[in-house]
Amino acid sequence: MTQGAGQGPEVERTATLRDFRVPAYVHETGPYDESTHPGDVVPAHEEGYPDGYTPTQRDLPVIQRGDTLTVTLDPDSVSAPLPVSDDGAGPLYVVGDVHGYLDELLAALGEKGLVDDAGQWCAGTARLWFLGDFTDRGPDGIGVIDLVMRLSAEAAAAGGYCKALMGNHELLLLGAKRFGDTPVNSGAGTATFQAGWLLNGGQKTDMDRLQDHHLQWMARLDAVEEVDGYLLVHSDTTAYLDYGDSIEAVNDTVRETLTRNDADECWDLFRKFTKRFSFRDEGGADAVRSLLDTYGGTRIVHGHSPIPYLLGEVGSEDGEDDAGPVVDGPHVYADGLAIAMDGGVTMAGKLLVQQLPLEN
Repeated sequence: MTQGAGQGPEVERTATLRDFRVPAYVHETGPYDESTHPGDVVPAHEEGYPDGYTPTQRDLPVIQRGDTLTVTLDPDSVSAPLPVSDDGAGPLYVVGDVHGYLDELLAALGEKGLVDDAGQWCAGTARLWFLGDFTDRGPDGIGVIDLVMRLSAEAAAAGGYCKALMGNHELLLLGAKRFGDTPVNSGAGTATFQAGWLLNGGQKTDMDRLQDHHLQWMARLDAVEEVDGYLLVHSDTTAYLDYGDSIEAVNDTVRETLTRNDADECWDLFRKFTKRFSFRDEGGADAVRSLLDTYGGTRIVHGHSPIPYLLGEVGSEDGEDDAGPVVDGPHVYADGLAIAMDGGVTMAGKLLVQQLPLEN
């Protein structure tokens, strides 16, 4: 097997769930033992991190996945016309975290009839939303951004649209480029965006290819949107409430924070957008309702936390025959109010592209 850019050594065996366990990291405040949830380096707390936490430690393990797949699309799979709603709007699709896996993204979009076998928009008036996290961990984050930017223009010309939300990895890449090794106030000793980016899967090839128009595009992304009754966000956290009591206020506050270019303010924004699991356990449905009551919508759709982590399927001790995380589609939870869209592409999972509403 030929290794992809930024990939580790070739793996000769089938990976098991045990391969995805987070090691006991040593943090400024001391080591975390193996009771730590595999989706984070600290135990999940109600609405925040314990005192002293800083996401310069890996927020999720960097799992080397091997080469990306080059998939030849079956023309029959993309030829059927997409339905149009009664009000004339095309069908609504959402895309989970991509993390640099460009080939998988093109294949998933093609399977849904959104792009043709040349990767061009072919979905007419369809509406497509990316939920953030385009870069890091995978081999071609800049290629993913370039594709999303191009599809945005092609979809608009066809009467549809392709739009994107701000993920925590966009904030991380912006910070690493702008601030580098400038110390920031992490609340637990010295932290830097550059260290956080590297520890969370930053790829040198992405940084080398990053241009001003990529930075400008990322800095203007919205953090929250509501479409057809779905509240779209990147992170499964209530931290959005810290930035405004309306969608417009949150988006304006995030953009203004990035415009001020203050390293500590940007770090705090990244730290809050890195929180996760607010909707998962007891009280999760109430956390979702707090967002829906404030910003509108009847269900929330998010990425950020891979579905295997939400299901507790990573790091299992059940035996040697674990087959690895299997994700067939979105995960609906929190009394049916939350739809998780990160299929775990970084851990040999699935890059999810899903039409809404979900089929019953």
